[in-house]
Amino acid sequence: MADMNGQVALVTGGIRGIGLAICERLMTRGIKVAAGYSSNDDDARQFAGKYADRGVTVHRGNIGRNEDCVRVIGEVIDQHGHLDILVNNAGITVDKTVRKMSAAEWDHVIHVNLSGAFYLSRAVLQHMLDRGYGRIVNISSVVGSAGGFGQANYAAAKSGMFGLTMSLALETASKGITVNTVTPGYITTEMTAAVPADVMEKIVSRIPVGRLGDPNEVARVVEFLADPESGYITGQVYPVNGGLYM
Repeated sequence: MADMNGQVALVTGGIRGIGLAICERLMTRGIKVAAGYSSNDDDARQFAGKYADRGVTVHRGNIGRNEDCVRVIGEVIDQHGHLDILVNNAGITVDKTVRKMSAAEWDHVIHVNLSGAFYLSRAVLQHMLDRGYGRIVNISSVVGSAGGFGQANYAAAKSGMFGLTMSLALETASKGITVNTVTPGYITTEMTAAVPADVMEKIVSRIPVGRLGDPNEVARVVEFLADPESGYITGQVYPVNGGLYM
């Protein structure tokens, strides 16, 4: 593993769940973390206080708005001096069947889960090009590969990340920048905790390893892809799903 001390990473949705695990894992490598969040000021303050000695910063914004994404990227570069790693992790769900889903509910999920990754990647791209180095890791979902009942908007957004990843990877491969996607399966988070027990039992029964994943199991793949020594890996999709979708 290469020395990553002094590098800076922006992790959206970084104050809880998978995003928090990614932040904590990157910190162990000496990376200064900027955590993005949308609304939970209490959690953001707790995160900032807990890791104040690690030089973390927190940045509030709606990644479904291009203006917010440009502002947050600017804040991170202003406060830390540079930005080496972007992890597009934040996402939302508004689950309904297509017949019952409104156009606004479709647009909202697409804007946050897919357009947000584009907005942030575009906002940081010139900075990475000027420095001749960068790592962009998009967090998709097994639902983007397999679909999900009542999740057409979420599945479309997460599937769209594959095309964004491969296209941006092609455009930046010769510039010292890599772009990859990690697709978690069912991971133990607040989102899965809200699933009724009988439904979760059926889900787990379909997972070959017989359990939910741990957020750190996703974070370690992100760490691997963010490492300077992973420079020959780009445009790839890494499933972390316990064999659920082979």
